Amino acid sequence: MNERATLRPRRVPAALAVIAAVTGVLVAAGGAPARAAEAEAAPGAAVAEGSAATAPAADQAETGGGQDDMRLRVAALERQLAALKTELERARTAGEDADLEKKIEALSREVERLRLGAAAPVEATQGVDGFGPAASKVYRARPGVSIGGYGEMVYEDPSGMRDDGAPSAGEASADLLRVVLYFGYKFNDRLLFNSEIELEHALAGDGAPGEVAAEFAYVDFRWRPALGVRGGLLLLPIGFLNELHEPPIFLGARRPEVERFIIPTTWRELGGGIYGDAGPVAWKAYIVTSLDAAGFGAANGIRGGRQEGAEVEAADLALTARLDWVPVQGLLFGASLFTGDTAQGNQGLDGARVTQWEAHAEWRARGMQLRALLARTSLDNAAAVSALIGETIGSQMNGYYAEAGYNVLAGRKSTGQELMPFVRYESYDTQAEVAPGFAADPANDRSVRTFGVRWRPILNVAIKADWQDLGNSAGTGVDQLNLALGWLF
Repeated sequence: MNERATLRPRRVPAALAVIAAVTGVLVAAGGAPARAAEAEAAPGAAVAEGSAATAPAADQAETGGGQDDMRLRVAALERQLAALKTELERARTAGEDADLEKKIEALSREVERLRLGAAAPVEATQGVDGFGPAASKVYRARPGVSIGGYGEMVYEDPSGMRDDGAPSAGEASADLLRVVLYFGYKFNDRLLFNSEIELEHALAGDGAPGEVAAEFAYVDFRWRPALGVRGGLLLLPIGFLNELHEPPIFLGARRPEVERFIIPTTWRELGGGIYGDAGPVAWKAYIVTSLDAAGFGAANGIRGGRQEGAEVEAADLALTARLDWVPVQGLLFGASLFTGDTAQGNQGLDGARVTQWEAHAEWRARGMQLRALLARTSLDNAAAVSALIGETIGSQMNGYYAEAGYNVLAGRKSTGQELMPFVRYESYDTQAEVAPGFAADPANDRSVRTFGVRWRPILNVAIKADWQDLGNSAGTGVDQLNLALGWLF
């Protein structure tokens, strides 16, 4: 056995001891340490952070005589961290010690925030309550205004031939798909406002392809560390991406098709509800305005029924809820539900209830990321809805996907970069079942195979490239090359 292997058992516990000491100081100061980079925005990340999420670092440290004491403790911890980094340079082996270094770097940033106090900017490094890192900045900020954002540019080049050999009508295109700004205001450690304003397709106005819209805008009151209430224009807590869709976080130049046509991201409605966590379990439950069945479609399912908070029909309300369980760091299991009538005053659509449920799981460890999701949607009285719209609307709309990626730089000396090849398989059908007397279109029974790579030179910027094999039961699928640049701040 070589000298490095002999020393390692003594050095790693020392690393853990210093991490524990730093974490203790940060919690005492009212802040929550940032997670390791590979767990920065996992949908279950808020479970462990929930009770500290609304208390900004250094709020308590700067009161009374505790300020001087905190400065001394932070200075001592800075010296210990510097020494520990030197020690880890000698003891590093692939895997474990790289993970330890990421944690130490995250803790170092929080120590720096303690040291600088109000002058320290809040960085988009960790999610809160299932939201993305940029959307969560207001939760970690001191009282006052908070600004964040994200954006993405895409290039799409479809194949010139369909799967059946016929020419396709697709042409290459490029688009500034969206530019988003988050505006938040923190009144105090319990009460805040948060919003997301989005510009799509670069131009908005008469004759322009884009629009400016509020993705969410809500007031959040954390009554207790593990229990809160929020109301306004809310993102429904369904699937992986509806709440957490900042481009550097998800794999692929485009969002998974299942989370576009079965779960219609971005899905938001007016309403209110409660949320909380208890150890490894986090939950949310809202009452919101329901869908409008008049907007449903054969190919797009319930997507066109979203009312998005704009002078909505509110004759029918809906319940949406979510439960996530994180038994160990990096492993997530969860499920969510939406159910509500969708007639919204349209004659003859009584009983047109939509019920959607989905189950999801994710595992992140040592550079590996595995994710799977299954979603099923049922529409009652689909015959009446189909007759009203003039299209065959599915009484069952189902889909699932699974993806796997591996950061090939995970075992190397920390560079602050990530290079993750990935694969994803999807299957979905917006007419999995139809009402008697109606016929399904085989083109709506679709599958997608995606092969790609995501490079993050820093964690908040991503360059993505992938090839998608898009198929359907009618044989009219058109394969596509995609490139994307995404960012968040």
